Amino acid sequence: MTDPAASGAGPGGGPEAGPGGGPEAGPGGGRAADRRGADGRGADRGRRAAGVVLARAVGVAAGLVAAYYLIPLEGGRTGAASALLICGLLAVVVILVWEARAITRSALPRLKAVEALATTLALYLVLFASAYYLLERSSPGSFSEPLTKTDALYFTLTTFSTVGFGDITADSQTGRVVTMLQMFGGLMLVGVAARLLAGAVQAGLRRQGREPPPE
Repeated sequence: MTDPAASGAGPGGGPEAGPGGGPEAGPGGGRAADRRGADGRGADRGRRAAGVVLARAVGVAAGLVAAYYLIPLEGGRTGAASALLICGLLAVVVILVWEARAITRSALPRLKAVEALATTLALYLVLFASAYYLLERSSPGSFSEPLTKTDALYFTLTTFSTVGFGDITADSQTGRVVTMLQMFGGLMLVGVAARLLAGAVQAGLRRQGREPPPE
């Protein structure tokens, strides 16, 4: 006859009860439950981080647009628009390089890259809208109609998106040069800048010991 103690049965013939009254869980079941709990907490942290990054990117873009409307832009000569454009483009390059370095050190490089691209793009568009507005103020007739700040931002967006409705056009040589510069810069921003940020993301993942997905 089999000894109940040897077969792991309790006094009543059933499986031995654990401290809580149920069957005692093995070490494998506990580890699986811990892993599921850790995965759930990780997913929650990822969603919160994505929400923070999205809110920050929207906040930066909204702040730049608000500054564009609130800061007085008065230019009595064409040099003001040129100086703003040169200094602004240098700032875009500096911010882009700084953001690329920050991505490689970030714990969430993909989300940081999205924030960096949104910030750089918003600054780039506001910069050219300001230059168009100052150019029209300093040299009336540079465009097919007088530009308000909203008109200048509208023209910038239609040029960047290559829609070009044709209701506002650059008539002066300076206006056309600035417009061509925006077109070229937009191609560089979409191509080179996006590639630079993607490389920074891959470097950040490798730094964390996580291999980036194959292209």
